[in-house]
Amino acid sequence: MQEKGEQIALGPRDALLIVDVQNDFLPSGRLPVPQGDEVICVLNAYIRQFTAQALPVYATRDWHPPEHCSFDFRGGPWPLHCVAKTPGAAFAPPLELPSDGVVISKAEDRDKEAYSGFEGTDLEKRLRKAGVERLFVGGLATDYCVLNTVIDGLHAGFHVFLLENATRAVDANPGDGERARATMLGQGAVPVTLERTKIRVS
Repeated sequence: MQEKGEQIALGPRDALLIVDVQNDFLPSGRLPVPQGDEVICVLNAYIRQFTAQALPVYATRDWHPPEHCSFDFRGGPWPLHCVAKTPGAAFAPPLELPSDGVVISKAEDRDKEAYSGFEGTDLEKRLRKAGVERLFVGGLATDYCVLNTVIDGLHAGFHVFLLENATRAVDANPGDGERARATMLGQGAVPVTLERTKIRVS
């Protein structure tokens, strides 16, 4: 287990997993995450670290049908957002996803919600095939899709690092983000930060 302040050396079994950094989740989007745009520059620094070592980068996205069950007009909790093939569902333009990055679309079933990047997708299969053992996870939002993706990753047996400076919460209920963080760490995720060009346990 890593100690606080310890540098983490990336290795061939590592992968970066970016969760739902899409236009509709940015401050100007249909379902804005407060300060959600602030994760982009941090994630870009991670992307550069991983691509420099030829390590894989995965990116999940909500890819909803127009009448998805999560939308408020269908009785769900959220406004219309991230409808497949619309500008709102596109990755944020400043996000520097590599050309060989693997895109994982989720929540494509109109009658089923899927907060986790593992739910109803082939993400786990792809990670296993690539020999991945450790996941570095950041993105939006801490208290929903990041939370569920991290928990499912841990349950699948991956060693998961939570990218502390690269997540933001919706906080629909005040404190949701902090509670989500506590849940992830309680389940075994390791919090890390990026300092200059070094990944360190926070």
